[in-house]
Amino acid sequence: MSYDLIVIGTGPGGYVCAIRAAQLGMKVGVVEKRATLGGTCLNVGCIPSKALLHASHLFEEAGHAFAKMGIGVGKPKLDLKAMMAFKDEGVDGNVKGVDFLMKKNRIDVARGTGRILAPDKVEVKAADGKTQVLETKNIVIATGSDVAKLKGIAIDEKRIVSSTGALTLDKVPEKLLVVGAGVIGLELGSVWRRLGADVTVVEFLDRILPGMDSEVARQSQRLLEKQGMKFLLGSRVAAVDTSGKKLKAKVEPAKGGEAQAIEADVVLVAIGRVPYTEGLGLKDAGVALDERGRVAVDDRFKTNVDGIYAIGDVIRGPMLAHKAEDEGVAAAEIIAGQAGHVNYGAIPNVVYTYPEIATVGKSEDELKAEGIAYNVGKFPFTANGRAKANHETDGFVKILADAKTDRVLGVAIVGSAAGNMIAEAVIAMEFGASSEDIARSCHAHPTLPEAVKEAALAVDKRAIHM
Repeated sequence: MSYDLIVIGTGPGGYVCAIRAAQLGMKVGVVEKRATLGGTCLNVGCIPSKALLHASHLFEEAGHAFAKMGIGVGKPKLDLKAMMAFKDEGVDGNVKGVDFLMKKNRIDVARGTGRILAPDKVEVKAADGKTQVLETKNIVIATGSDVAKLKGIAIDEKRIVSSTGALTLDKVPEKLLVVGAGVIGLELGSVWRRLGADVTVVEFLDRILPGMDSEVARQSQRLLEKQGMKFLLGSRVAAVDTSGKKLKAKVEPAKGGEAQAIEADVVLVAIGRVPYTEGLGLKDAGVALDERGRVAVDDRFKTNVDGIYAIGDVIRGPMLAHKAEDEGVAAAEIIAGQAGHVNYGAIPNVVYTYPEIATVGKSEDELKAEGIAYNVGKFPFTANGRAKANHETDGFVKILADAKTDRVLGVAIVGSAAGNMIAEAVIAMEFGASSEDIARSCHAHPTLPEAVKEAALAVDKRAIHM
């Protein structure tokens, strides 16, 4: 069968691209090597990790916060098997949802590993070795990313695990060593810390959350330390001895010096992700990669080969599911002759720890480095009525606005519902709002988003409740 578009990969970028293309009247097929659709995000990433973050947060709340609210439940007992079943149920519902959407939009699904033979041909090799060749007018590469490996340390997904293995542990490790203080390391470290593990995070840099606003990172580290997580910054894991019942990690100062040994039951390697291009036949097809091994594309997601496009984690930019989704829509619209577009200046980034950490736009560090004059407005949740009533006062809202025009340049939120509240900031930035626009918009009381309004007022030094 001949198609207008073949999408390789059905993660958030791939399946969304396929659906939008089908809506625009194209005959679409997708290629997926997993048994289920949805890619890393739905199967072993965003969805299962958020399910465990939610469940483990409630477990901790029941053990430490319920009594303060007059709710007597006794000491909660962990049933890890049931919690994992809860997680799996969420995954199952989501991947089945994507399968339904493929059928609803009349999108053909080819199961197997895709390989580009030519700009108009994709070979699909099934698990049983059988192959088929699909003909198409256009190809979108949406193969996502893979776990970044740590040199000399082999991941077995049992004792030395990636994020995938950390989502399926059959018991709570007494001691968990997390390598990497980025989003994945902090989120999964939080899960197992809440469930009873002694968690130590080792980070090569001298700060957590590389690339994020430095004030946000400092305050978030302080809150995580208060909860019991330990951090070894400016350090690297040089080796892990697996010969004994306990793992022994050799941890060295990043700038050189005396090493120390840290025992652990499980080591989680969370140093980032790399574009997944293995076996795609890109070299034979003549598709160029950039200096970091990503598929090189122009501002319309087109590679150097006519008819071949790429989106998501496999190209430049932040490795975020929602960034991939927006690129998927834009790429489909461009292929259909429309004006697809992604505003990379207004893509939110969320860390689902507790409290959550959410940012969009520029950080203070970036504005200073770029020499952009700005005003800043900050408002703490300790001064927000709803947060005080709920005993959820950790964190703050920070708004950065251009010193001349007052246009919002960046927003950072640390708070219990930061991931939801950042949406207001994204909309504001999409429409070129000023901090005054946010300040003059009526916010329901009592709600946490009132802190966003107060931070906007604080840009002009006129916050009401501070």
